[in-house]
Amino acid sequence: MDTLRCMQAFAAVADHGSFARAAEQLQVSAVMVGKYIQQLERHLGAALLQRNTRRQRLTEAGAAYLAGCRQVLEQVQQAEASVAGLQLQPRGLLRVSAPSTWGSCVLAPALASLLQAQPLLNIELDLSNRTVDLIEDGFDAAIRVGPLPSRELVARPLPPYAMSLCASPAYLQRRGTPQLPSDLAVHDCLGHLAWRGGHGWRLASGEPVDWEPRARLSSNDGQALRQAALAGAGLVLQPTALLGEDIAAGRLVSVLEAYLPVPRPMHLIYLPDRRPRPRLQCFVDFLVERFPVSPETWSGSTEPRSASAQRGAA
Repeated sequence: MDTLRCMQAFAAVADHGSFARAAEQLQVSAVMVGKYIQQLERHLGAALLQRNTRRQRLTEAGAAYLAGCRQVLEQVQQAEASVAGLQLQPRGLLRVSAPSTWGSCVLAPALASLLQAQPLLNIELDLSNRTVDLIEDGFDAAIRVGPLPSRELVARPLPPYAMSLCASPAYLQRRGTPQLPSDLAVHDCLGHLAWRGGHGWRLASGEPVDWEPRARLSSNDGQALRQAALAGAGLVLQPTALLGEDIAAGRLVSVLEAYLPVPRPMHLIYLPDRRPRPRLQCFVDFLVERFPVSPETWSGSTEPRSASAQRGAA
């Protein structure tokens, strides 16, 4: 029995959740992957995986054995790298998913310096607010806004995702400055179509604000709402990433700051790998350095409880 090859097959199945995907990584057939697992289970005298028609799950014995497998495979990789003397420069294509607004306003401009520093690296930046699966959708990393439902992904904290509520100086001079959330009932509020259905603006007061009767302009695009606010059309509630520069320049004036929604956590997520590829590692290092968080925000990387990837998000 080729123990090392069997370990590689077992770790690949645990990582990808199926024999077929493990076979693609190892460049063998799914049948051969199954044989490797069977040989390993016979050798150990214990079942390592619980199988169904769609996915594989680790047994208790499998979870315990996987940790040892990873250590062995890591040592083999390190030994091979030291013999070859390879410290590869980041190169190739890195696929990243990010939220539309933060990705276009913050991440995309920042990536210019990374691309200049790494001339062999290419980045495909997919901007969408949909939830992505890192494995099924083929992403190396994603930016997720909101709480993390799983510890099975590595998560590095980024500065929280904050919102701003503001209007142009001309609008506030014409209509007055709201002092309480209830004042919004007599103001023109620029509505996002994603908030249709009575959701309203849920400010820190805890009560949703009924802005819909005064939403004389609605759009499915935050940039369009920003432009309308700059032109004096009304009050806009959008991410600070979109509005921050206008507020700093005085083109927009922040209001009701004491009632703004609580900033949501934001993380860079990627699949666990004790020896990440250079292109992923340089991207992680770049984001952590470029967007530092305060010590109280940092909670460390999550340790994978199993190698199956849960759904990431953008």
